[in-house]
Amino acid sequence: MKGSAREHLFGVAGVLLAAVLWGTTGTAATFAPEVSAVAIGAVAMGLGGLLQALVAAPRIQKAGPQLRRRWPWLISGAVAVAIYPLAFYGSMRLAGVTIGTVVSIGSAPLLSALIESRFDGLTLGTRWKVGAALGLIGMALLCLAETGPHAGVGSTAQVLQGVAMGLVAGLTYAFYSWLARRLMQGGIPTRAAMGATFGLGGLLLMPVLLLTGAPLLASVNNAAVGLYMALVPMFVGYLGFGYGLARVPASTATTITLFEPVVAALLAVMIVGERLPPLGWGGIVLVIACLVCLTAPIRWRRPSLDEPASVVE
Repeated sequence: MKGSAREHLFGVAGVLLAAVLWGTTGTAATFAPEVSAVAIGAVAMGLGGLLQALVAAPRIQKAGPQLRRRWPWLISGAVAVAIYPLAFYGSMRLAGVTIGTVVSIGSAPLLSALIESRFDGLTLGTRWKVGAALGLIGMALLCLAETGPHAGVGSTAQVLQGVAMGLVAGLTYAFYSWLARRLMQGGIPTRAAMGATFGLGGLLLMPVLLLTGAPLLASVNNAAVGLYMALVPMFVGYLGFGYGLARVPASTATTITLFEPVVAALLAVMIVGERLPPLGWGGIVLVIACLVCLTAPIRWRRPSLDEPASVVE
């Protein structure tokens, strides 16, 4: 296998690992129902982001001059990182775990592709289009399955609010993914770019955590949920995501993370006790087919930058 193809597959594997870990967050949050969605989002992304910055501190310091030259990208990415978890967990709390995850993650590939086609001249091939279509149809089927007569979601108004928040989450997710890759394309090493972006985002979330996080300390169970969210899905998951993002375009990475709602739905069935009708299982099959389509590289036109496309450690 050629080096570029091997790197691409490793990148796909890194993003897929992140999607699996992220898919556990909705189920984990159900074990701390008295903790607000805002607090869950702040502790997960806030502490997880600070941990990324701490681990990458030497690399961030070394890349300091480059980061300062690209401070608009860095600050914009950090703001998007801070908004994303608040919208994402709010969407799950209002519309349900599966619907919130489906809308947040399912909308990100299209939004990411629009961003890249506008700013990077990305040309999406037939394979990507077919894979994305299969994935989005699968997400739609999962949504329909979860809003059936058996579903225990809230009122229509709550669901619509949750969908709106999910779209905000999808936009900010696509935006910070593109900005992080942009930093890498500017010659900044992967861990420095991800650590700086998520570290600043984590700092922005600290006031939110201080204002809303008291219930996390009310019991050992709540504290354990908070630590799990910060350490496993957000810290380890985003290490895998950053590894993959340095090797595949952001639009491909966000499309691969369509596997996250599949994991969320399966865990909801196996652990939380929710029922998934045949329509939902059909959606899962389509998402898996989407991932098969995305295992080969897509054709795209590299942006006209003077710097190298990425720096991988």
